[in-house]
Amino acid sequence: MSRRRRAIKRPLVEDSKFHSTLVSRLVSTVMERGKKSLAQRIVYSAFDQIAEKNHSGNPMESLQRAVDNEKPHLDVKAQRDGGASYHVPKEVPTDRQLSLAMRCLVNLADARKRIPMKEALAAEIIDAYQGQGNAIRKRDEVHKMAQANKAFAHFRW
Repeated sequence: MSRRRRAIKRPLVEDSKFHSTLVSRLVSTVMERGKKSLAQRIVYSAFDQIAEKNHSGNPMESLQRAVDNEKPHLDVKAQRDGGASYHVPKEVPTDRQLSLAMRCLVNLADARKRIPMKEALAAEIIDAYQGQGNAIRKRDEVHKMAQANKAFAHFRW
């Protein structure tokens, strides 16, 4: 245990265009090497493409529902006991759920090769909004692993 004080969590600043902390968090996740203006251009271009493809709603609702669809509620954590390591299922805190969902969304969009990042991000958001795609499949794999290791839940402490 650290003897220092706990770090104070700074509040997230809203983005300038949509006035949303969720979009600001997405921009921060997309950002590499401190290039925030480039990350903002990518995210806002992806939102423009979502608005073109999905005429029924605005892109903010699409992003919110996509993130809600792909949040993992259970996760497995390695726990050592008597020289053996067990995968113990644990509930994920809400802040970490959002972090994992955003990171998964951006990483899977980045993994789509031969298309620009703005198009890949828009496609991933639309897929997650509809409840399909790689992000949903990855969340389901984590939930299946937690379900399979439910027998080791008594190692939780």
